[in-house]
Amino acid sequence: MTEQPIEASSKLVKVLIADDDPNVAQFLADRCTKMGFEVQVATNGLQAAIMARQNRPQVLISDVNMPGLDGLALCQRLLGPENKSIEAIVITGNLSPETETRCEAYGAVYARKGPEMWNIVRSALAKFLPPTAPGAAEVETSAFQVVIPDRPRILVIDDDPDVSRLFGSRLRKAGVDPLFAADGSAGYRIACREKPSVIISDYFMANGDVNYLLWRLRSTPATENIPVFVMSGRRPDDATETGLTRSGMTRFFLKPFGFDEMFQALQKYCALDYQPRESQLPH
Repeated sequence: MTEQPIEASSKLVKVLIADDDPNVAQFLADRCTKMGFEVQVATNGLQAAIMARQNRPQVLISDVNMPGLDGLALCQRLLGPENKSIEAIVITGNLSPETETRCEAYGAVYARKGPEMWNIVRSALAKFLPPTAPGAAEVETSAFQVVIPDRPRILVIDDDPDVSRLFGSRLRKAGVDPLFAADGSAGYRIACREKPSVIISDYFMANGDVNYLLWRLRSTPATENIPVFVMSGRRPDDATETGLTRSGMTRFFLKPFGFDEMFQALQKYCALDYQPRESQLPH
């Protein structure tokens, strides 16, 4: 059957973006919106599957490595015989031959994260809009000087350099690019600039403790939804822990804790290449 072009109308074409990296998701959402699409954003594959059932998109843009349900499994769910009309664009930091083959089997466009990613995505989207669509020409010709990270990033905020080094080693081995700050004030500035997938913060720090950090993060639109794990060598009382949760803490960890416990929690928010190992973070 010959594919019919989509006519310009008041009804916008729906684009569903699924990526656990908030930087990449925001990058794509901003540009898709500017092109004239109706955009939804999911932070993992399962959330995207639910959103697609509730409000079926015409276009799916999905990362491969996501917690819960990865991008290829998401394509398998959404690109069945009854959903042939969905256009799939798969993005990945590491395009393997297996990924390429599976993308071709689903009829999906694939693009590696990096300087050329947007050009590939934009070309795949262009057929859904007429040349005169608002914003289409500007987005088509604009050069975006934005760094698209290949791997998820996690920000570690701790004034103990030994803790930062230990976290850095373990995170790199798990396929994560770690970011570091020594206090809440510096951590907030880095979070605004880099938009990490998760923040892991010590409780007590001289120049901006975790209470200050949570207040600044949750009062800033760019960082208000970043998960924050708090760690401390002292267990807070119930009232303090309740206050932290209300301020936006995602989870509390009492030092010393096992990295297996921490990394299992992290996998809910970003895809990790992690094999359980027996080790603990010291006090």
